[in-house]
Amino acid sequence: MASRSLSRLSLSTTALDLRLAVLLLLLIVAIGTGGLMLIEGYTVLEAFYMSVITISTVGFGEVRPLSDGGRVFVSALVVVNIGVVGYVLAAFSYYVFDGRLFETMQYNRVQSKIGKLKGHTIVCGYGKYGQEIVSHLQLHDHPYVIIEQDEEKLQSLLEDDNDALYVIDDATHDDTLFAAGIERANALITALNDDSDNLFIVLSAKDLNPRLRIVSRAKEVRGRQKMMKAGATHVIMPEQIGGFYMATLISKPGAIEFFSFITNELSADIGFEELRYDQLPERYRGKPIADLHLRANTGVNIIGHRMGGGKYSVNPGPETILEPNASFIVVGNPQQIGALRKLCGLG
Repeated sequence: MASRSLSRLSLSTTALDLRLAVLLLLLIVAIGTGGLMLIEGYTVLEAFYMSVITISTVGFGEVRPLSDGGRVFVSALVVVNIGVVGYVLAAFSYYVFDGRLFETMQYNRVQSKIGKLKGHTIVCGYGKYGQEIVSHLQLHDHPYVIIEQDEEKLQSLLEDDNDALYVIDDATHDDTLFAAGIERANALITALNDDSDNLFIVLSAKDLNPRLRIVSRAKEVRGRQKMMKAGATHVIMPEQIGGFYMATLISKPGAIEFFSFITNELSADIGFEELRYDQLPERYRGKPIADLHLRANTGVNIIGHRMGGGKYSVNPGPETILEPNASFIVVGNPQQIGALRKLCGLG
């Protein structure tokens, strides 16, 4: 079983208790050192040494004989120390034996990896849709961070992949989005069950990172409209897509079955790629499709042209030129897609 991650709330509470224990210990050492220097005229080293052996109750002898005032001060120090040491031991024991030490180590490891990510996708919600989204991202080796409030939903993922990156908290909180590295992310997908939560996340995400591509799930048409106005790049209504798909299986079964085949990446030898203007090498910019020779050089076919404003043209002609803020949709087998990515320096 993978180690449980800490929620930010439980982590901060535990860490605060441990910090308080350490602070109290340092404080009583400082008080003891300062008091002995003032009352007995000890040097800093002598006073510190006396404070430590008094607090630790190891029983070594005095550096110098104490005056009556010094004895009263040390006695008070010992009495106060009983409570402080008891609290320190209790806090440390809880921290270790309750598993908080290992949870903190796991939390810090995950946060350290998230802090190094750039250009990743944040997935809000690890339910049925979230699991499918993550599986697809894993298939393409695309970096991602999951935000999920229910820790139990992540257990199966962590058992299979202990290196998965996640934040256990409420995705509607700005602090949670920052913990997932939203300022460095390229995209965010919110797949929660509640439209209002998805809408709130879209609003927050767009405010925190205006360049972010946002894909949101919606149940209601009015929810979809609001999310688009709030800044979502795409809003998906699974029920609507499912209904359209099933109905088209009756009216155009061959076309849908072919589409199902080519989109099933586990069995089909066909893949899609979006080639944006900014991904084209300089020598290809401003040239028509006929002069790019993509089919001859890589084997891919251009089947779509996404123009500015989100409009599409199917099977663009050989004279079509890719303009800024536009892209080509290409199709090919994995080797051909790989050749295209290599040609464009995309790895």
